[in-house]
This record gives sequence, structure tokens and C-alpha cells, in this order.
Amino acid sequence: MKNINIDFKNTKVLSKDVTEYKDKVKKIHNELHKRANDEKDFVGWLELPTNYDKKEFARIKKAAKKIKKESDILVVIGIGGSYLGARAVIEALTNTFYNMLPEKERKFPQILYAGNNLSPNYINDLISYIGDKDFSVNVISKSGTTTEPGITFRIFREMLENKYGIEEARSRIYVTTDKAKGALKTLSDSEGYERFVIPDNVGGRYSVLTAVGLLPIATAGIDIDKLMEGARTAQERYNDADLKYNDCYKYAVLRNILYKNDKNIEILVNYEPKLHYFTEWWKQLYGESEGKDNLGIFPAGVDFTTDLHSM
Repeated sequence: MKNINIDFKNTKVLSKDVTEYKDKVKKIHNELHKRANDEKDFVGWLELPTNYDKKEFARIKKAAKKIKKESDILVVIGIGGSYLGARAVIEALTNTFYNMLPEKERKFPQILYAGNNLSPNYINDLISYIGDKDFSVNVISKSGTTTEPGITFRIFREMLENKYGIEEARSRIYVTTDKAKGALKTLSDSEGYERFVIPDNVGGRYSVLTAVGLLPIATAGIDIDKLMEGARTAQERYNDADLKYNDCYKYAVLRNILYKNDKNIEILVNYEPKLHYFTEWWKQLYGESEGKDNLGIFPAGVDFTTDLHSM
């Protein structure tokens, strides 16, 4: 984290213009953290690296070991924040060709994604690829009524039941959903699926450090204890209300100033192909958070050096 810093010398925004927001930032910081433990609010992500369900965390690691033992493939069914965070982490921290490596080299199940589109070609190709391989499913949806994951889950649930029988199929389905309500929660209770919780105060696009992201990430062989340790380091570093020492708040202030000056398109650039889905996650996170009522900055992403030849 110490290598991450902000440089705004080319923005034409003066340091004094940023400093003028100092008191406002401190007030917002304090208000946000007062709300962090309110289950009716959606800022619980602020303290997730330290304030999370330790028992469920242990269950996530246990489930990942079970999936590894009995499956060649984990199909992660979700859309938007229900899969982008996990995919961003997995692709950033594993071999570029992870899913193509032989099993002996990969050592962990292939992670494949579905429910993020309505393409019959995609579904049929995925079914064809799975073939006779052993697989499990992790379906992720807060409400359980989102169209794309809902349709896809029905298809793969039927595949599991036809392949393994209803009882074993139940043991290969992992549900991540609301703790108390929703169609998916009701179904998991009636069928006895292992269920993980999306906390009430954490929106889907902020959920990568909950079971939403952690189960697929752990199944891919990534050490989620170290992941959370890194997140705690970031939490400590960026928990400073003083604008002078917090690059996150400097970035937020700069975006605010530029937006007021009609700079309403932002591009995130990466030079590493492994970070493509980090960019996709960022676009969804910012776009869904800010893009309401014809307001907000338009988030775009480019992969350099490829897009230097196009965009």
C-alpha cells in the first residue's frame, strides 16, 4: 500500500483548492463512521476488514476445501458486484492462464462465471465445456430475483440434479444471499443448501470482502487470511480524517472539484492484462454508485498498451 500515491499536478487543480475541503472532509469522515455499524445503512464496507463474521469466515474456508476436494470446476453465478470483485481479485492474483493450466499445475478448481448475461451461446458453450467434469455452483444474489442469475441457476441446478441426484446436488450448491429474506434465502432453507450471508449494511458492489467474493477467491487457492490482512492495512492507512495525510480523500476532493468544472468523464487505465477485471469492477462500483438522475461522473476503462491503438 505504501507504493500507492496520488499525483494531481496535471489536473490544473491547485493544492490550496484541495485544502479548502479539509473541514468538510473531516465532518463527512466522522458521519460515515458513525453510520458504519447501522444495519439499515449501506456503509458497513468501511469496517469490513475488522468487523466481519469470524465464524462464517471459517465456514468459507471449509467450504472452499470441500469444493476443491470434489470438483474440477466452480461455477460462480452472479452479476455486477456479485461476481466482479471476486473475478478482479482472482485474475489479478493468479496465473494469467489459470483456467487453462493442467490440473496438476493449477491445483485448485477452475473458476468459471455465469449469470452475468443472457446469451444462450454462452450458456451452451459452458455446459459443453463442463461435460463430464465434476462441478459445484455458488449462486450469489441478495434478493434472489435478479433475472440473469435466476435463469442461469435454474439451468445449472437441473444439471447438478440430473448428474448427481437431488441429494448430492444439494451438497454441491452454495448460496450467498440475504440473511433473513428473499427468494434465494427461502429456497436455500427448504432445500438445505449451505448458505452464506450478504450483510444488510453492505451493498453488492462493495461486497468483495464478504462471502460474495471470499468463497470464489478461496476456492481459487488465494489465501483469504492474507487478503484480509492487506485490507486491514489499507483500513488503518486510509482511516485518517486529515485530508493532508489521506490520498483517498484527496482523490475524492479532486473528482468533486473537476466535476464542478464540467469534467464529467473519468478513465481508469491499466497497463497489466491481469487488471482488466479490476477495471471492470471499478466501472461498476462507480457507475452504480454515482450514475443516478443524469448526475455523476461517467466511468470508463482502457487496457494499455492495447487501447493506445484505438481509444
